[in-house]
Amino acid sequence: MGDEVDKDALRTAVSVARARLPEGRWHLDDAARSRHILARTPTTPGTVALYASRPTEPGTRGLIDGFSERGWRVLLPVLRRQPDWADYESWSAMRTSWGSIQEPTGPRLGAAVLAAADLVIVPGLAVDRSGARLGTGGGWYDRALPLRRRGVTVAVLLRDEEVLDRVPTLPHDVRVDAAVTETGWIVF
Repeated sequence: MGDEVDKDALRTAVSVARARLPEGRWHLDDAARSRHILARTPTTPGTVALYASRPTEPGTRGLIDGFSERGWRVLLPVLRRQPDWADYESWSAMRTSWGSIQEPTGPRLGAAVLAAADLVIVPGLAVDRSGARLGTGGGWYDRALPLRRRGVTVAVLLRDEEVLDRVPTLPHDVRVDAAVTETGWIVF
């Protein structure tokens, strides 16, 4: 029970800190994160699985546009109890779903399509230097990530201040391989 209480307190603290950030700071940091990721991405198109961000998360619109413009297939979550994905086609082919999250309106591809991804980018609130990720508490990514192909990098988008020495974990938590912040990649 202790780690779950610690997780809730940390979630609250990060959420409060994020809410205090000016919109302009978010835009600058989002642009920097996008540059860092796209600079390390092969020019040969592949498949990326990422998420359509909410206003209180590191933004992904620039990444989605950047990968799409490079010819990459972009998989976005369809948030139901069990993981599911759909192809990103355009911003006009998106709808607002649970939690005000944007999701594609196209055909559902199932959870196993994650194995097609060459890179997986996930949301989070914090991560520690061992790759333990603190999410929002629903466990969706902890259920989805085991379906990725072996050796595929999973990176979480964060702010520098959200990379911590320790994040409380539970046995079902899936670790990530890297964090991408406004100052660059941190590989675990």
